Amino acid sequence: MTTIGNEIKRYMALPYCIELAPDEGGWFVSIPDLPGCMSQGTTPQEALEMIRDAQRLWLQVALEDGMAIPPPHAEDEHNYSGKFNVRVPKSLHRDLVRAAEAQGTSLNLYIATTLARAVASDALLAATAASE
Repeated sequence: MTTIGNEIKRYMALPYCIELAPDEGGWFVSIPDLPGCMSQGTTPQEALEMIRDAQRLWLQVALEDGMAIPPPHAEDEHNYSGKFNVRVPKSLHRDLVRAAEAQGTSLNLYIATTLARAVASDALLAATAASE
């Protein structure tokens, strides 16, 4: 295996955070520590397979161009439980419940999906603005 191939293998084994979010009938996936490393898939599993391919190619180009490769960000500095409480007006609560019912899903899943889409959209807008 070539030197670059060995380096790619070494970086692929590092614990980079992979973010996955629903996106217009499919799934958007990215590795925030590797700027511009993103992909998509029709299912979560396909998106995760695609991001690993994107990660390999990202690393290959970075290594060939002599770019510094950022290390994985340490998530240990925060304790994320996956739960938080939010107070909303009763009218918004009602509207969220109705929207979830219309989608045939739970309120929890509906809100989590909506938040994930908003965060992915914001990240994409920021990335687009940064590249201009």
